Amino acid sequence: MQTVYEAVGGIDGLLRLAGAWHARVMADEVVSHAFSHGYHPDHSERLAAYWAQALGGPATYSQDYGDETSVVRLHSGNGPHEEMDRRAIVCFDQALVDVGLARDDRLRQVLHEYFAWATTTTMSRYHRSESDVPDGLTIPHWSWNGLVSGACPDDE
Repeated sequence: MQTVYEAVGGIDGLLRLAGAWHARVMADEVVSHAFSHGYHPDHSERLAAYWAQALGGPATYSQDYGDETSVVRLHSGNGPHEEMDRRAIVCFDQALVDVGLARDDRLRQVLHEYFAWATTTTMSRYHRSESDVPDGLTIPHWSWNGLVSGACPDDE
């Protein structure tokens, strides 16, 4: 059985998805606030590499950019932001349609569940301070059946 990574079209599919999601969030008056401080010029490429690793693809993100700790710290210390999270998930769902990944109901559902889980748990767990994020976190792995057991040892 192919991995979720393979089903989305590998890194090329994820680059399209990351670009579509980024365009959607930049057009959203609430979610775009998260990028008001600026963002890396290779944001979409880095995001696609992160998603690739999480969805069963190569470990390019960890090899070239950092670990889960670095990603979670980027998203931490901003206080609770449930409305922003909800809208980011809506933008993701719309991006799935934009790039043609919503036609496959099972794939659409798995990707939605992954993104919603990552957005509302790992990325928003340390809303008080980025210094609360422990060192050594590894990128969680997501499969057709959800979070791969043992892939996220910090998940309680």
